[in-house]
Amino acid sequence: MGNKFTCMSKKDTKNVGIGSRSKRGNLSKRRSSMDEELLHKQALAMAIHQHQLSQRFDNGSMSRRLGSTSSRRRADPFATTNAKPLPEYLENIKTKKFVLVHGEGFGAWCWYKSIALLEESGLLPVALDLAGCGIDTTDAKNVTTLAEYSKPLIDFLQNLPEEDKVILVGHSSGGACISYALEHLPDKISKAVYLCGTMIADRQRPFDVFAEEVRCFVLVQRGSAELFSPESKSLIYGNGKDNPPTGFMFEKQHLQGLYFNHSPTKDVDLAMVSMRPIPLGPMMEKLSLSAEKYGTGRRFYVQTLDDNALSPDVQEKLVRENHPEGILKIKGSDHCPFFSKPQALHKILLEIAQIA
Repeated sequence: MGNKFTCMSKKDTKNVGIGSRSKRGNLSKRRSSMDEELLHKQALAMAIHQHQLSQRFDNGSMSRRLGSTSSRRRADPFATTNAKPLPEYLENIKTKKFVLVHGEGFGAWCWYKSIALLEESGLLPVALDLAGCGIDTTDAKNVTTLAEYSKPLIDFLQNLPEEDKVILVGHSSGGACISYALEHLPDKISKAVYLCGTMIADRQRPFDVFAEEVRCFVLVQRGSAELFSPESKSLIYGNGKDNPPTGFMFEKQHLQGLYFNHSPTKDVDLAMVSMRPIPLGPMMEKLSLSAEKYGTGRRFYVQTLDDNALSPDVQEKLVRENHPEGILKIKGSDHCPFFSKPQALHKILLEIAQIA
C-alpha cells in the first residue's frame, strides 16, 4: 500500500521566498496551489490503486470494468496469485471474501488501511465505488435512485461465481446499499456489517437518520441550522436552480468536526480532495425490505463511540429498533474508523468473520 501522502507544513511555506511583501504573497499563493495540485495527484493515484484492487480478474486484465455481465464466463474478482495463507486461528472461517462499501461522499479509496490489514491476515478484500463516487465516471446528478446508486455493488455480486458468498461491510449511508443488496441478493451475502451505518427499517429513508444530527451540529458551530434550506451553499442544483436539488456536499469547515474529529491529518487531507457530492435521490428514497429476504440476513452493527455525524445515541436507537445479530463497539472512534481506529476495526472484522 506504500502510497506516501504528505502536506506542506506552515513552517515550510514561511521559509519560501524573500523580497517584497507582494512577492512573498504571490509565492505563497503559488506554493499553496502547487500543494493542492500535489494532494489531488496523490489522492487520484491512491484511488486508482484501490480501483485496480477492486478489479482482480483471474486473467490479470484491468480493462474490464466492475459489474461486467458477460454470460460466457464468470471470472473471480478475488483471484490473486499473491494471497497470503490464513493464520491458524482463521483457518476455520467459512467466508474470507470481504466487499467494502463506502458511505456518502467517499469512494473505494477510503478503505486503503483496511484492505492492507485484511490482506495481511490472508483474507480477500475488494472495495467498490458506488455510482457517481470515487473514480466512477457517472455524473452524480444522474444518480436518482437507490437502485442506480447501488448498481456497481449489485452487478459485482451477480457476477461472482455461483457458489461464492461474501461478507459485506457498509459504512454510514452505505448501510442502505447493503440492505438493498440483502433484499435483492440474500444468497450471495454471508454476513452484513453496518459500520456506524444506516441500518433502517422498511419504508424508512437513509436521509432521516442524519438530518437532525447534522442540523444540531451546524447550529452549535455557527448559530444557524439552515444547512438543508433552499439557500444552503451545501445543496447542489445539477439541473438548474429552477429544479429540485440533485446533490449535497458538506462545506469543508464542517467536515472535520462531523466526520474526522479523531482522524490523522494525512487522511483528512486525502478526504478533502477526494470526496465528491452526495446524490440526494438515493438518500431520500424509502427502502423496501421484506422479512422473507432482508429479514433472513445475518446483520452485525459496529458502533463508533465518539461520532459527531451519527451520535452513539442515534446508533443505539438504530440497534434497538432493528435487532442485529451482533453489536460491537469501537471506543474513541469518529465517524471514520477506517482512518481513526483501523486496527480496532480490523480486529472486529476478524471477530465477525469467525462467528459460525
